[in-house]
Amino acid sequence: MQDVIIDKPYQFVAPYRGRFWPAVLKLILPQYLDHRYGIVGVSYRGTQHLIDSISAGHAIMLTPNHCRPSDPMVLGMLAKSVGTHFFTMASWHVFMQSTLQSWLVRRAGGFSVYREGMDRAAVNAAVEILENARRPLVMFPEGAISRGNDRLNSLMEGVAFIARTAARRRAKTAPPGQVVVHPVAMRYLFRGDLDAALSSVLDEIEARLSWRPRPPTSAVERIYRVGQALACLKEVEYLGHAQSGELTQRLADLIDHLLRPLEQQWVEGRSDGSVISRVKRLRTAMLPDMIDGDLSDEQRDQRWLQMADLNLAQQLSNYPPDYVRSRPTPERLLETVERFEEDLTDHVRVHRPMEVVIEVGPSIAVPASRSRKGTDSNSGDLMQTIEQQLTAMLGRLSEELTAVGT
Repeated sequence: MQDVIIDKPYQFVAPYRGRFWPAVLKLILPQYLDHRYGIVGVSYRGTQHLIDSISAGHAIMLTPNHCRPSDPMVLGMLAKSVGTHFFTMASWHVFMQSTLQSWLVRRAGGFSVYREGMDRAAVNAAVEILENARRPLVMFPEGAISRGNDRLNSLMEGVAFIARTAARRRAKTAPPGQVVVHPVAMRYLFRGDLDAALSSVLDEIEARLSWRPRPPTSAVERIYRVGQALACLKEVEYLGHAQSGELTQRLADLIDHLLRPLEQQWVEGRSDGSVISRVKRLRTAMLPDMIDGDLSDEQRDQRWLQMADLNLAQQLSNYPPDYVRSRPTPERLLETVERFEEDLTDHVRVHRPMEVVIEVGPSIAVPASRSRKGTDSNSGDLMQTIEQQLTAMLGRLSEELTAVGT
């Protein structure tokens, strides 16, 4: 299981507000993207929307899709292209991997948020950044990496809460200020040898399954055979035997088998919302005892096993059964195989070369006043608008770039 759960007391990592180190790090960013992620080119669309908002003095929130670990660094290239720096809210575990990584992420504009609880320090920092309109603030509304460039996970409402809180404060300044949101769509394109990239991973996975080499078959069929095998293995592990029927329902049943007993134990059986929100709710309930150190070794081991089950449920939710077969683009094939490798080994090899197209959407004005419909109406409307714009931009980019092969 990836090291995303930290059983230590949370310590807020505040944003670094200087400009020297962000400027220095941008000088080496293209080389870093190439070396670390195989990204050799970034192009931009709609940047005038962002430039206009900066020129107008608006407080700016950027809400990108989050399909790859490289996303925050790619957005650094966007900041470079429009002549500014960004602040970025990042999960606390990112700062806990190494001293060097923590230093670099913070100097690049990152500050921490505790995903397993209410983090007032992070919320206050985000609101203050918007209130003072020093730099654009990046928040990933999906809340987790999806590994699916052509689809969005459910968006988290915390984005709207922070934007609306800042908008109310900005409205009281003299002269009154505006908070705007710009959805940002990032579309990755693989420009390398797809057959070689897929085969190198699938060969290793099939060897792990003790499969003998077979006559050449299509990449789609190999991916589905491996996916079916991995699903069956988990069904045998957790349900006692492989299930029959449509894979969509089988995955949903396995996720519920993992989550429902824990929801009965920890959150009074509540199971509303997306898989990611259900997992977050459970982690929030389960982690405090681990941090306090009040558990026996046996209890701690059992809690870690439960955390592993939560991680598996979230991983399974990132496998839409029709994602590959409905449109087997090079990127969808590669993303699925990358998920296989990451879920099996906690590691993903670099496949190069990659290019990225970034599109900045038109600004969405954040209302400062509450809706007459109720206190949550504006938040819901804002998140719906962000989701609609992001979905439309990703769909358009996917269609256009796949059609022209550029």
